[in-house]
Amino acid sequence: MERIPIHTIPGFSFGQVEDRAGGTGCTVILCPQGAVTGVDVRGGSPGTRDTDALDPVCNREVVHAVVLTGGSAFGLDAAGGVMRKLEEEGIGRDVMVTVVPNVCAAVLFDLKCGAMDARPDVAMGYAACQEALLGKPFQEGNFGAGTGCTIGKIRGPQYAMKGGIGACAFRQGELMVGAVVACNAMGDVVENGAILAGARNDDGTGFAGTEDWLLQHSQRQRDIFSGKLVGENTVIGCVVTNAALTKAQAAKLAAVAQNGIARAVRPANATFDGDSLFAMCRGTVPADPDAVGILAARAVEEAIRRGVRAAEGLHGRPALRDLPFAQET
Repeated sequence: MERIPIHTIPGFSFGQVEDRAGGTGCTVILCPQGAVTGVDVRGGSPGTRDTDALDPVCNREVVHAVVLTGGSAFGLDAAGGVMRKLEEEGIGRDVMVTVVPNVCAAVLFDLKCGAMDARPDVAMGYAACQEALLGKPFQEGNFGAGTGCTIGKIRGPQYAMKGGIGACAFRQGELMVGAVVACNAMGDVVENGAILAGARNDDGTGFAGTEDWLLQHSQRQRDIFSGKLVGENTVIGCVVTNAALTKAQAAKLAAVAQNGIARAVRPANATFDGDSLFAMCRGTVPADPDAVGILAARAVEEAIRRGVRAAEGLHGRPALRDLPFAQET
């Protein structure tokens, strides 16, 4: 197994646009030829577009783009811009009078990082799709949907840290599997059993430990913080592969890839999370679905950590690189 740049997986390209001052952005994963796609939604507060059509019993053969975006539910507008650009390029289902692109999306809550009224819209989605068509290398950290990501929010924004977007991909023989993930988790990002980044303690000299803090303050959290945390916490991402999988297998792949979130984020899939992963499969490489799932989970896990490591402090949220006590491995 070797690590490869995600943009070298054939059939896929990636585009990102961000508003640093506003603290938001969007990311487009593009497959012009169409990819067999599945989705797995586990968070208790998701925000998505057109995911019902990805059920294996539904008549949606392929997806042309997946949009990962900030802006909470407002950010779903960005998918309209992606559709507009793809229609102009002639990419989509031929319905005789035009083409209809199949575009799915998932959102994260970043309205408290930067300007509340700065949200991805049709223009930003259009621009991100243009960038994807250029086929540039993927950028990590404060780019696209990672721009307004924050993590470790259980104790409030004053103890939170900057999250980001990351990517990781692997090759095993002819098989290639990669993942793009934006980490906006309530909880901590961990590595080798230790907290890499997350909620800080009172004096800013270490980490509070989100799971332990939540257990100790569970009633207080429900009574006081629950209303403030609704929809603010999400890990969203997309797995891409050149494996030849069916739609049912793609749905299972998205579910297995969620193991990567569980390994890297504690806690994961919580009540106020919107954790959602897509899996786009485009290729002819025969592969054991379980083998693809192993690589996908590893890619998701590492993409989360890479996004946090690449992030830079923004709008008062310090990044991992800003904290001398933060453990680097």
